Parts: sequence; C-alpha cells; structure tokens
Amino acid sequence: MNTTVRNAPASAAVTTSSYKIVHKRGLTASFKEHMLAYLFLAPSIVLFGLFLLYPLIKSVYLSFFLTDPRGNIAAYVGLDNFKQLLGSSQFWNSLAVTGKFVLLTVPGGLLLGLIMAAFAHSRLKGIRLFQFIFSLPLALSVSTSAVIWMMLFHPTLGMFNYFLDLAGLPAIQWLTDSRWALISISIMTVWMNSGFNFIVLLSGLQGIPEDMYDSAKVDGAGPFRTFIRIILPLLSPTLFFLLIVSVIGSFQAFGQMHILTKGGPAGSTEVFVYSIYKEAFVNYQFGTGSAMALVLFLLILILTLIQFTILEKKVHYQ
Repeated sequence: MNTTVRNAPASAAVTTSSYKIVHKRGLTASFKEHMLAYLFLAPSIVLFGLFLLYPLIKSVYLSFFLTDPRGNIAAYVGLDNFKQLLGSSQFWNSLAVTGKFVLLTVPGGLLLGLIMAAFAHSRLKGIRLFQFIFSLPLALSVSTSAVIWMMLFHPTLGMFNYFLDLAGLPAIQWLTDSRWALISISIMTVWMNSGFNFIVLLSGLQGIPEDMYDSAKVDGAGPFRTFIRIILPLLSPTLFFLLIVSVIGSFQAFGQMHILTKGGPAGSTEVFVYSIYKEAFVNYQFGTGSAMALVLFLLILILTLIQFTILEKKVHYQ
C-alpha cells in the first residue's frame, strides 16, 4: 500500500509529461496542416487581392474624386458623383434597359436549358449527338457568338429575314431598330446561356434516382404530374443556383452589346455595364464611372440577398 502511494506522484508526472508531448505533437501536426492549406490557397488569395479586392477598394476611393483623362486625382467632391448619377437620365435609362434585359434573358435561358435537358435525358438513339449540340454554346466565346448572330441578324443576307420573306412578312431591322435591338441581343444571350444551363440541369436530372420515376408510374402519375410533383422539387436546388448565377451574369453583360450595337440605337441596348465603360473609358470620367460600378455592386448584392431570403424557402433539399 505504501509503495503504491509513493509511486503515485511519479506515475502522474509521467502521465502529464506524455500528455504534453502528445499535445505538442498534435499542435505541430495541426500547424503544418494549416500552413499547407494556406500554401495551396496562396495563388487564389493573391489573384483575388490583385484583380478583385484592389479594384474594389480603388473604385470606392475614386468615387469621391474628380479625375483628369489620365486617371489622376483632380479634386475631392465627396458624394457629388453619386448625386450627379441620380439626376442623370442616362443612369436611369441604363437601369431600365438592364432590368428589361434581365427579364428577357433569365427566364428564357432557364426554360430553354430545362427543355433541352429533359430531351437529352431520354434514352433515344443518337441522343449523344444532341447532347454535344446543346452544350456547344458553352464552348464559344462572346465575340465568336456575336459574329455568328450578326450574320443571322443581317437585314439582307441574314437567315431570319429570309424566313420572314418566305412567310410573306416584312423584313425586320434586328439591330438598328430600337424596338427590336434589345430583343435581338436577348435572343442571342439566351442561346449563349443555354449551354451552361443545359449541362447543369442535365446533371441535376441524372441525379434523381430512377426508383422515383418507377414509383410515380406505379401510382399512375402521368408525365406532367411526375414533372410537377417529383422532378421540379428535386431539381429546385439546381434551378435556384442557376437563377442566382443567371441574374448576376445578366447584370454584368457587356460583350454582345459592345460588338453588335455599341449601346444603340438611341440607347436602347445601353445596359448598366456598358454605361460604366462609356463613362470611364470613353468620357474619361473615372470618378463617376467608379460610383456607377459601386451602385452596380450594391444592386447585385441586394438582389442576391433578396433571392436567398425569399426564394431559398421554396427550395427542396433532400
């Protein structure tokens, strides 16, 4: 008994020492893992800082100043750049055009992608060829797509006016008529977005278990009821993701307007990003352009938060 009591402190000391060693080794291993993680993340962090964070901070800074054509600070104006924007008809026109463009392209792109994905999900012969054709727009750049659609929209040589002529309808000035220019660019944008939407939605459809379809058939549900009651709820996370991405992408659209119409005719295709480009790099008003860029950032942020707050409640997660 006495021997056990005498050895107890020594045993406790050994246990404490072992615990410290194990704890130290654990901390060292954890530190190495964290350092390795930061090492792998370093290129992304550097690129994020250079091309996203620094321009954002610079835009916030420039929005409070007037600049010369070289971009040098000329005078501090406080919030005058923002006040000037609110009193500008061009600002409100570009906002209205952007809103119309979003309404024309986002629902159309999602619907077209969903139809193509549903068709490609069938087990018909040669469906691989259609899957390749449907995903082809994703492989084309904006400039290449714009050149293709410029030829299709050509008033005399274009295919669209050729078919209108065959149907006995008058030709349409697709890109030079203010009533049709935004619609024409929206048609092109829907086609451009359809490739990405198709691939994501097809992956979503392929992720739905086959026994769901079999159970629906056993219960006597038709194709429409199966789509509404089973497919659409299970596909809602994918649709929600595409909705967020499509809205942000539509607000940031620029290339097709710049190539096809340069914002015209009469500002009918001058979306918000094109107005920022004109203000900063055509009129050399970097302060006002930076203020517009911040407004666009806040607008997209608010819309994204609203979508997450309201629409995410309708999303069915398994």
